[in-house]
Amino acid sequence: MHVKQNDTVVVISGKDKGKVGKVLTVFPKEQRIIVEGVNMVTKHMKATPQMQQGGILHQEGKIHATNVLLYNKQLKKGVRTRSKRLDDNKKVRVCVKTGEVLD
Repeated sequence: MHVKQNDTVVVISGKDKGKVGKVLTVFPKEQRIIVEGVNMVTKHMKATPQMQQGGILHQEGKIHATNVLLYNKQLKKGVRTRSKRLDDNKKVRVCVKTGEVLD
């Protein structure tokens, strides 16, 4: 996947297009991620012994990883990335346009 946990990303399609947030969780097998403040869903919870009071919770839902781009703080927009190996055989993500290392 082109994004990792704790990356800052910008949503490029869907109802939350243009929103910027931090990746909270990554699900590589499903190719889905959870982004902070994006795709908010309403969940009705029943009262349980662990959660004494039931109610309506608002939480982030999963979105497909292809609907986000890595956010570049200097350019202030989402950028496409590619992988590149450095001299010490370390793999890093590089901005396609500028060639800048993003890791």
